[in-house]
Amino acid sequence: MSRLFVAVVPPEEVVEHLDDFLSVRRGAGEFRWTLADQWHVTLAFAAHVPDRAFDELCERLEAGAGRQATYTTKIIGGGAFPHPDGAKVLYAGLDGSFDALARVARNAVSTAGAAVDGHTFHPHVTLARLGRPANVTNWVRLLDAYSGPAWDVEEIALVESHLGEGPRRRPRHEVLATFPLGA
Repeated sequence: MSRLFVAVVPPEEVVEHLDDFLSVRRGAGEFRWTLADQWHVTLAFAAHVPDRAFDELCERLEAGAGRQATYTTKIIGGGAFPHPDGAKVLYAGLDGSFDALARVARNAVSTAGAAVDGHTFHPHVTLARLGRPANVTNWVRLLDAYSGPAWDVEEIALVESHLGEGPRRRPRHEVLATFPLGA
């Protein structure tokens, strides 16, 4: 069994731009900041993917991604889950719709034989987590002033999450395969 997710991974220059924006501000909050090199937009997550489903999942992701056109997006604004007044997660938002890619990813995961975790899809990049709910309204306002560089979404990635294997016992993410859009 593997813990997998399908994601859009922003290019390095996009990550660096957002990381620079946040770097001077990180000390002001009591957050567990996610590592910049692991920022991504989760399209579908499955906590338990049987090994026997891997090949079919890859085939379905390749076919589904190939039917999607590339498009331009950027990281812009932000928010909090479940809401800014009692947040557990601080995130950066995205410009444009990721709904079609999320449908492709979720359908591929479920058809290959794994259960897709999560509720309503909301495209975002998780920036930080809080140990207990807190008001992060000022952080959301700060993020609302952010607009990163545009980039073309040209592929989706299948990523394995290894719990507790990263720095400070955080998850380590390993890209297992990428699938080009419009192939």
